[in-house]
Amino acid sequence: MSTHPPPHSPRKWRGGRRFIPFVFFLFSVISLFIGGSAAALYLIFSEYAGVKNIWLLLCGAPFAVALLAIFTAFNLYTRFGKPMGQIFNAIDSIAEGNLSVRVPVSDSPQFNELTKRFNKMVGELERADQQRRNLTADIAHELRTPLHIIQGNLEGIIDGVYQPTPAHINNTLDETKFLARLVNDLQTLSLAEAGQLPLHPTRFLLADLLTDLTSSFSAQAASLGIDLQTKIHDPAKELTADYDRLNQVLSNLISNAIRHTPQGGRISIETESTDGGVRFVVRDTGQGIPAENLPFIFDRFWRGDKSRTERANSGLGLAIAKQLVLAHHGAIEAQSEVGKGATFIIDLPT
Repeated sequence: MSTHPPPHSPRKWRGGRRFIPFVFFLFSVISLFIGGSAAALYLIFSEYAGVKNIWLLLCGAPFAVALLAIFTAFNLYTRFGKPMGQIFNAIDSIAEGNLSVRVPVSDSPQFNELTKRFNKMVGELERADQQRRNLTADIAHELRTPLHIIQGNLEGIIDGVYQPTPAHINNTLDETKFLARLVNDLQTLSLAEAGQLPLHPTRFLLADLLTDLTSSFSAQAASLGIDLQTKIHDPAKELTADYDRLNQVLSNLISNAIRHTPQGGRISIETESTDGGVRFVVRDTGQGIPAENLPFIFDRFWRGDKSRTERANSGLGLAIAKQLVLAHHGAIEAQSEVGKGATFIIDLPT
């Protein structure tokens, strides 16, 4: 049974209720004062017949002033009091944990922009809270499988069901390595998102970086029948960045490309100069990414395999790649068409 409280349903707030008793009391006092003054003046001067009609008019003037004051106060309440009351009620609701509340957009020009920004802020808070819940569920899902495998192997060996053979021991060891890699990836991602990931920028040639990448993946690509190519527009081009982190970003992209490119396919890594920066382009001729999935590929634990039966990766590679690029004040985007491969573009300032 879920322990989460049921989500709050959005509702409109009838702001200003806290001001109604005060406003009613204030105008009651004012009306009694003006009415009593007018009645006293009328009784005093009504014995003079010549000025009776004039004083009747003068004694009625306070009531006209009172009506004008009521109209002015109602207008001020509509333009200021009601929007403020709605915002106050929404703040109270947020303090109680209801992030689905929204303030109706006011017709008052003084509060229209404030209301829009307030609703945007609450929307971001709600999205962040939902991401936190999803992350907790995703981590629990990812940890459950390796822990069950490790527990089952160890219990089987202890009970004599399994023999402590190298195969069972290596299987258990592989699961512990998967857990360690998952924990390390989560730590890297959390530090990068918080802006606390330490970077060690150095000056290096782009040609050296691509040479290292080719050395790391050429044997794997060749064994799968994939043609791995590199193209450097300016071999003398230099970049100041964290070499290891940038190598990690491109390695994640190349690993994904190898995993989704069939035999006989091609993967290319290109660099080119841009206005004030450098661009990396990793392109493959693999199966491609459906258009409906493109907005989510940089999310945590996102995988094209919805059943998550494929466990060769943690599902954090692209999320880490994006955060590392952002840590370098760069940008990353993906372009793809099903059946025609995918292209990842990274722009970094020099």
